[in-house]
Amino acid sequence: MPDSPSDDALPDLRDLYQEVIFDHYRRPRHFGHLPQPNRCAQGDNPLCGDRLELELFVDDAGCIQDVAFTGEGCAISTASASLLTEAVKGKRVDEALTLFAQMHGILVDGDTGAEAGLGKLAVLAGVRQFPARVKCAMLAWHTLRNALTQTAQVARTEDLSTPQG
Repeated sequence: MPDSPSDDALPDLRDLYQEVIFDHYRRPRHFGHLPQPNRCAQGDNPLCGDRLELELFVDDAGCIQDVAFTGEGCAISTASASLLTEAVKGKRVDEALTLFAQMHGILVDGDTGAEAGLGKLAVLAGVRQFPARVKCAMLAWHTLRNALTQTAQVARTEDLSTPQG
């Protein structure tokens, strides 16, 4: 029977999370404009300079058929938006709003139990260790909520609560 790998041989989970975040920052998924979006929202984080626009095409059955974003921001903001687009494409509006609630629970409320079943989105949970960056990670999610609920106002991070660090 082969020896089991030592703890040193296992990849460092924190490094893996950083790698995923930097990959989504360097090569964001679904970056650009949709040909005919029917839900749009904007987000702004003036403290970090993050700005984004989220576009969705939601069909008559309430399913997100396509999603894209544009804008500029820090690595965490861009990675969060990229991960969001992968996570919500093909989901129903109610499922996407549930994901918003889970991400808010993890990053803002500190609900570690909400991480179950998030897949790649779980990499964003590590941002909670850096309270100043939580707004960067949540910007895309608040923008998504505004787009799905057709709220006309811009999602602004100064309106968002942050966890106590």
